[in-house]
Amino acid sequence: MDALAYDLKNLTLKAEGSHLTRTQRHRGLQAIARDLRGLGFALPGAASLKPKHVEALVAHWKAARLTPGTLKNRMGWVRWWAQSVRKASVLPRDNASVGIPIREGFKGSKAHTTMGQKMSALPDRMQLALRLQMAFGLRLEESLKFRVGQADHGDHIALQASWCKGGRSREVALTHSRQRALLDEVRTVCGNGAIIPQSKSYIEFRKEVEHATWRAGIHNMHGHRHWYAQWRYRVLTGRPSPAAGGETYERLSRGERARDYRARLQISRELGHNRLHVTDIYLGGRFAAKGRAR
Repeated sequence: MDALAYDLKNLTLKAEGSHLTRTQRHRGLQAIARDLRGLGFALPGAASLKPKHVEALVAHWKAARLTPGTLKNRMGWVRWWAQSVRKASVLPRDNASVGIPIREGFKGSKAHTTMGQKMSALPDRMQLALRLQMAFGLRLEESLKFRVGQADHGDHIALQASWCKGGRSREVALTHSRQRALLDEVRTVCGNGAIIPQSKSYIEFRKEVEHATWRAGIHNMHGHRHWYAQWRYRVLTGRPSPAAGGETYERLSRGERARDYRARLQISRELGHNRLHVTDIYLGGRFAAKGRAR
């Protein structure tokens, strides 16, 4: 391990965020360090990052014909690296500036709920994890690490940074009686502990959940977040999203466009993205043409 790889390892280990997020970031940054080394750059440390290094990496990745999604992920790791050493200015303001195309956004509605026989085939704690996804738009990791004693604040839940992707804490409002009933049920089954049983680690229980859901015929748990997003859009705007058959942006009145914007911004925050264009993936594009994320 050279000086740069060692420095990046220390940065990721000291950073906030879930174990999975830090592990993925560490692996990504170590691969980037190897790319730089292969390109002939011997950086003495993470703080030595310069624009020429970013330009060389992007050119190398494009030559390797990586997909736009992979390019975006790698640039995300580089941005985190630059921000961590207070050198964010060495990167372009957005990916388009270095010729990374915008990924296709909406490719059809993925929203769905899991009920009935499939749900009842799962143990109680696993059922609660999936129901938390549908009720609050949680990722699987967030629902497994959820502790009702810490999260329940009466009119909203507060997700801790260590539960969330990227270490970004957030709040989600309680707007329906079924959400309250679910939190009460979680407290009854789990007390103030996590959905994960005390006898198991997060990784162990997550693998059990993935195996059990697959056997039950539940093959896309992320669709629960899509369902939540579309439900919230209808609540906030009074009409279905484009993904659920609603009108696209160009067909809306001025007032409806304003409500669309506010709803998407709110939903983006509740899902833990804080980027408006990401809502196109969940709700359908704001524009009819190709449904691109904007």
